[in-house]
Amino acid sequence: MKRDIIVIGAGIMGLTTAYELFKAGRKVTIIDESDITNSTSFGNAGLLSAFDKGPLANPGIVFNTLKLMIKGQSPVNIHPTLDITIYKWLWKFINSANKDRLKRTLALFEKYGDISNNIYENMQSFDGLDLDFHRNGMLSIFTEQKSYDKKLIDYSVKNDNIFEIIEKNKIKDFIPCVTNDIKGAIHFKRNTHFDPKRVMLELKRYLKENGVEFILNERISNIVYSDKKIESISSALNTYEADTYILSTGFQTNLVDKLKQSLMMTPAKGYSLTFKMPKELQPITSTLFSDLFIVMTPRRDDVRITSKLEIGSTNHKIVKKQIESIKENFKKYTIPFEMENITEWTGFRPLTPNDMPLIGRDEKYKNLIYGMGLGWLGMTFGPALASIIKDLIVNNLENKNCDDILLFSGFYQGKY
Repeated sequence: MKRDIIVIGAGIMGLTTAYELFKAGRKVTIIDESDITNSTSFGNAGLLSAFDKGPLANPGIVFNTLKLMIKGQSPVNIHPTLDITIYKWLWKFINSANKDRLKRTLALFEKYGDISNNIYENMQSFDGLDLDFHRNGMLSIFTEQKSYDKKLIDYSVKNDNIFEIIEKNKIKDFIPCVTNDIKGAIHFKRNTHFDPKRVMLELKRYLKENGVEFILNERISNIVYSDKKIESISSALNTYEADTYILSTGFQTNLVDKLKQSLMMTPAKGYSLTFKMPKELQPITSTLFSDLFIVMTPRRDDVRITSKLEIGSTNHKIVKKQIESIKENFKKYTIPFEMENITEWTGFRPLTPNDMPLIGRDEKYKNLIYGMGLGWLGMTFGPALASIIKDLIVNNLENKNCDDILLFSGFYQGKY
């Protein structure tokens, strides 16, 4: 049986793409190697950080990371490796971290982040998905006076619709668990947050109830192609044919490798801790510890903090040293409280060197579309990118006829 559209990968990109295509009246099959309950999307902080939060590749990132390494607080660990592609990626990352690119990236983040926020809100309001979605901004707190003073210069012109400088004696109204060592805080009003686990499970439920086919716990290991199109894909058990294939496999590139294609993308290992804490100490909204690269997000039943990136690691196991480092950095600026029912998680985020996702049609195989390279912003941009992919398919467009692809896809950002 030949299918209409097969999506390979059931992370947030795969699920939101299926959602958009279902809404457009297409028949969709999702295939994933797991039951999707522990994908990278599940470990996300839940902060949709499209506004007033810099990308990973930003000026000063290298110096700041080295400074934190000296203090033992670095959020990034780079493992020595013989893999030359890691060093190529790092070189391109360093070159991407400049002011000109930052200005462009921030504008794109706002444009597509706003689209995603509206789609999530519609999912919750009109489709009845329980996402625990909230539009109450992001609190950015600073543990170093120098970085706080610099941020104040950037936001010296008052704009009550976008941000509010929080007086020091009112910071604990927003996040009661911090100590008096916090130097300052800014409430950025346009950001949103939700519970990633609820989002994933609710999307899966909604799609299944509306006829989207799920084939789970089956790893696609081979891809058959002719001169101009993908003919079929197969697992150890089955072969599948479709008119259109969407590749949304996160950091895994085994199928891309079989096509002899190369994506400038590296897996970055991240961590999260989910726990219960006294309600009276929880932040009222998602909070970024700006100088520590820690995000803390309140949810309906618990709280999650995320931090750390390991580049060059292939170890899928939780490294206790990293968990303890997150706890140690976090506890330096919070009053003592017990973290109850702690769940530790680690997973790999597919990072491009310039924060641009890799979306669009393959140049050679026109019935193959990429939805990859979302890095740490998969939840933030998933729905917006899914809408772009839907337009490509429904309107039978080439990449060059889609302004959004030309603007936001890493395939069109120079030799990424």
